Amino acid sequence: MTPWVQRLLIVNIVMMFVVRISNELTWLFAFIPSLTLVRPWTLFTYMFLHGGWMHLIFNMIGLYFFGPRLEDRLGGKRFLLLYFLSGITGAVLHVLGGVVGVLLAVPFNPWVPMVGASGAVFGILMGFAMYWPRERIYIWGVLPVEARVLVAVLTVVSLYLGWRGGGNVAHFAHLGGFLGGFLYLKWHEKSSPAARFRAKAQPKAKKILDSAADVAKWQRIRRDEMHPVNVEELDRILDKISSDGVASLKPEEREFLERFSSR
Repeated sequence: MTPWVQRLLIVNIVMMFVVRISNELTWLFAFIPSLTLVRPWTLFTYMFLHGGWMHLIFNMIGLYFFGPRLEDRLGGKRFLLLYFLSGITGAVLHVLGGVVGVLLAVPFNPWVPMVGASGAVFGILMGFAMYWPRERIYIWGVLPVEARVLVAVLTVVSLYLGWRGGGNVAHFAHLGGFLGGFLYLKWHEKSSPAARFRAKAQPKAKKILDSAADVAKWQRIRRDEMHPVNVEELDRILDKISSDGVASLKPEEREFLERFSSR
């Protein structure tokens, strides 16, 4: 159990008891699409509410199994950011999916509250599948499915049920969790110190390879077709490269080598 996974589990379970005190709290923290601009904090708080114990248990099982390994890899700060961004993206896509659904005559009531950590947990599952795509996950403890296959199947199912208006489940929130997790991790890969180092190292590596190719080309210059004075100059420049490297060449020395190597 990693620190932030443990804290998230505790907060979600505690909130299950807290909201039992008053229905007002559920109304205050639940995400209601038609009130998004009036109550923007609910984009965050809805993740800590659940419609019942089974809803809570399923989400926490997902967090418990997929979260620790991902937190170990990303670190606490990035893991927490992944969790919340996935949940927020889930709420946003729930609204957008509903709006598009209305245009396609799919039932959508913008006054129905949405609760649950599903979007955030789906983002965690996406992260797990991105880093360990071939890891086998046992559905109901029996059926082995690779992580990447599970994500693909859940995406197709969520799309299908979402456009059909699949009951009381916010299927587009699940898709939003996948999308948020995917986009964040892709951005993280490009902006991480390791990625920046690779970006800086690649041009340098290319330059080294190009220099090696140039030296090999210059060493193949045919001396028997050169004037003795030029042979002397060639040997001097090649010795200079051996001792000081290609970067030490003057423009006229490089031009000399290129002129004779192109013959």
